[in-house]
Amino acid sequence: MSVRKNPILLESSHLLIPAILLFALYVQFHGDYGPGGGFQAGVIFASGIILYALLHGIKRAEKVISLNTAKIFAALGLLLYAGVGVFGILLGGNYLDYNVLAHDPIHGQHWGILIIELGVGLTVAAVIISIFYAFAKFKR
Repeated sequence: MSVRKNPILLESSHLLIPAILLFALYVQFHGDYGPGGGFQAGVIFASGIILYALLHGIKRAEKVISLNTAKIFAALGLLLYAGVGVFGILLGGNYLDYNVLAHDPIHGQHWGILIIELGVGLTVAAVIISIFYAFAKFKR
């Protein structure tokens, strides 16, 4: 029996994949308070999409997140990361100086880390999904 036709795997994926994606969001937004952060959240999110692709096929997975969408998210994450650094320079600080991002340094640090980690998470998830799509479409 193929993995794609196994009803137990297909039904359990309906429970697991939303939980995996939700856990990725938890890791993303609690990374500055505990273990985790953008890289880990991006890997967890991509693993959920890859599991979906393995069970339902690459064409259905590309309807959820296409290769072009993944490329756009990768570029958007990079722009977020670099944009925070440039924004800090425009406000009179150094590159990635978060202290100048808000009215007090503590809030600036919080906002800076949150946005940087979001950029990292977007980029990591999009690049891993893109690499998976490239290998999945590779033909001998």
